[in-house]
Amino acid sequence: MATLPKRADAVIIGQGGIVGASVAHHLIEQGWENLVGLDSSAIPTDVGSTSHASDFCYMTAHDPMSCYTTTYSRRFYEARGHYSRVGGLEVARVGDDARLAELKRKVASGKAFGTNARMIGPDEAVERFPLLQRELIQGALWDPDAGLVVPRSQQVAGELIEEAVAGGRLRVFADTPALDIDVKDGRVRGVDTPRGYIETPLVIVTAGIWGPIPAAMGGAALPLMPVEHPLMFFGPFDAFAGSGREIGYPLLRDQGNSAYMRDTGDPRTTEGGQLEWGYYEPTQPRLVHPRDILGRDQARLSPSMRDLDIDQVADAFPRAVELTPVLGELGWDEKHSFNGLLSVTVDGGSLIGESPETRGLWFCEAVWVKDGPGMGKVLADWITQGRTELDPHGIDIARFYPVQKTPDYVLGRCREIACKIYDPPVHPREPFETGRNLRRGPFWPREKELGGYFMETAGWERAHGYAANESRLSRYAERIPERPNEWDARHFWWVSNAEHLALSEDVGMINLSHFAIYDLTGPDAEALLEYLSVAKVGGDTPPGKGVYTHFLDAFGGVHSDLTIVRLAPDTFRVICGGDTGPRDRVWITRMAEDRGLNRVHLEDRTDGLATLGLWGPNARRTLQALADDPQALSPERFPFATAREIRVRGLPVWAFRISYVGEQGWELYTPFSYGLALWDLLFEQGVIPVGIETYANSRRLEKSLRLQNVDLLTEYNLLEAGLARPRVKPADFHGKAAHLEQRNRERQPAYLCTLTLREHRDALGVARYPVGHSPILDPASGEVLVDALGRRSYVTSIAYGPSVGEIIALGYLPVEHARVGHTLSMEYFGEHYPLRVEAVGYRALYDPDNQRPKS
Repeated sequence: MATLPKRADAVIIGQGGIVGASVAHHLIEQGWENLVGLDSSAIPTDVGSTSHASDFCYMTAHDPMSCYTTTYSRRFYEARGHYSRVGGLEVARVGDDARLAELKRKVASGKAFGTNARMIGPDEAVERFPLLQRELIQGALWDPDAGLVVPRSQQVAGELIEEAVAGGRLRVFADTPALDIDVKDGRVRGVDTPRGYIETPLVIVTAGIWGPIPAAMGGAALPLMPVEHPLMFFGPFDAFAGSGREIGYPLLRDQGNSAYMRDTGDPRTTEGGQLEWGYYEPTQPRLVHPRDILGRDQARLSPSMRDLDIDQVADAFPRAVELTPVLGELGWDEKHSFNGLLSVTVDGGSLIGESPETRGLWFCEAVWVKDGPGMGKVLADWITQGRTELDPHGIDIARFYPVQKTPDYVLGRCREIACKIYDPPVHPREPFETGRNLRRGPFWPREKELGGYFMETAGWERAHGYAANESRLSRYAERIPERPNEWDARHFWWVSNAEHLALSEDVGMINLSHFAIYDLTGPDAEALLEYLSVAKVGGDTPPGKGVYTHFLDAFGGVHSDLTIVRLAPDTFRVICGGDTGPRDRVWITRMAEDRGLNRVHLEDRTDGLATLGLWGPNARRTLQALADDPQALSPERFPFATAREIRVRGLPVWAFRISYVGEQGWELYTPFSYGLALWDLLFEQGVIPVGIETYANSRRLEKSLRLQNVDLLTEYNLLEAGLARPRVKPADFHGKAAHLEQRNRERQPAYLCTLTLREHRDALGVARYPVGHSPILDPASGEVLVDALGRRSYVTSIAYGPSVGEIIALGYLPVEHARVGHTLSMEYFGEHYPLRVEAVGYRALYDPDNQRPKS
């Protein structure tokens, strides 16, 4: 028996699966040498999800990171001779128009993010997959790069581990669970095992469905739950007898029935001569807490393979037989059919990165086989180089607030995600039903009375519009177009655009209590924020001065956009967006630790300060009518970007003159206990409550304002985003060297441009109002625009702007296409619509000072 080493540069917990093997492989590629892998079972695993996975690889997805990791993984498997690129079908049945539309949307997303899927007709679908009933198919998506890991991802994991061990850089210990993760002063120090203690500064958890257990050992919460899904086998099926293939037909997804299917190839291969049919329960998914997964000595098949209840498929299987009758003709292998376990998370994304609770505790969790090598590379890049090729905000484990990692929240959200693995199509604005009403600002009772249409972000309830305004503001109806297509109108309320126009004519207030607010105090506060920020926030910046700035990564990519206000010589207020707040906080605190700037205290004021945005041409007059010192609000005494304490009928208010909607006004901050009183005072003055739709979408796009994690990403720099400052401050800041190099270029590879949709009626003459991401194409070739760095162009933001009467979009364009007046094309549900470039870099389409569109 091998001797457990006393020390390792990193310990991987859950080494035996495809994810653990991929992490080790990619770390070694980047120079790591002293790695130790632990697994509570065999290596490669004989009990984890990798041991029973269907090993499908479809390239299609609606987000760039998934497309990146899947296409990388496909190339990785293929290069090692372990991939059968048979292609994959996703079908829409006759009568299921919503599914057909979803397939068209997937094709467009594939174009935007680098996959090759296309739509095909029913005849071609049956030609490629002859088991289908032609009369039941109205169309299909064909993914030519889809395929199967062969003979199994379990074998790939074994080979990767063997190579790493043979190279002397990885030592592995099967049947050696981690008993505890030693954490001192918030940092990983080592791992306890039955064989002894390993000193290490770095632990990587790749334990899959068991992930929350070692996470808890390290003091972290992992918002993940395993869910069962039925997997059934039918045979004998000898269509490919003598072929030697592991699979003969393409993969098949029947997502309208929440099911998939494939053959297992030649009967002489290891698992051949069958049809495999899998199903995800869309109404009553069966979640299993990791601690309730049976041990090896208790499970009939394997801990990750639970017994199947035929009632689980009582509704879906007859529909499967309708589509592919051969399933009803073959025998069911009851003995070897089972419920596989896979991981789902509270938002459906993977959980990658360093734990926000514990330094040195990293995760690569909730990763499908199709993404295993890609996510292994992402994690290795992140640990070794400090960055990933694509912005990781959607997979970063630090993206959650504490309330989003509590047991009840995790159970409810994971159940919702499990219901939507395959069906129904998920709208880009789809709200969750569980985990609601956890964070409500003090204004919520009034918003409820006004008929607020609430959506949720980061646990906060936010009204996107108010029913009470529908009759009051009906005079704007002729300026607000109907949205005849249900998809375009879903989760959008007509009144939002009316509120937008009313704010521009008079004055409105917007609940912004979801802002993440951190006060930093201490001798090192100035040095820390000055180093983090591109803009000068310290030095001679006076108290009461607010500065819009950015945090960059070391390579000049935009990590954060936020506002910092100096409150006193050694005190600063950092104001972040609600959904970016957790990652910004981790970035700030980790940077302080890494630079030894420990004489700083961060106080989270988010849940103590309520925020109202007060904007519009009459904002100053309204506030002066209530202020104890009206003259203090004059433009001369209260200039733009100034913040100070005022009194409003005696109420303490910290007023910050800034705007994200283009109109003059203030963000008003007051303790929660005074929030309702402030709302009531403003409401009595005739201030119109305005929903977050105006703030986050329509007015910001008319003003060409950017949104972090949507328009601002680490793969683009400030010059490309149109937000570079005229001069670079003398003081050093994180990412400065890269930023200077970028500024020295004659031109940037791409620029964020403001565009308008010039024609938006589809082939049936229906006016469309696009939502979500859409690829931007060269109208001549129909190909997606790609810049010199290989980045593809797509619409990052889009909304109808009622002040200008246009559908406005933002998107990065290659420099040769970034020309005002240039016409391009956008694909939306399979149809192309003309886009015109209105501005390169930052330029607003609407100037509220002049109350008219700019020419």
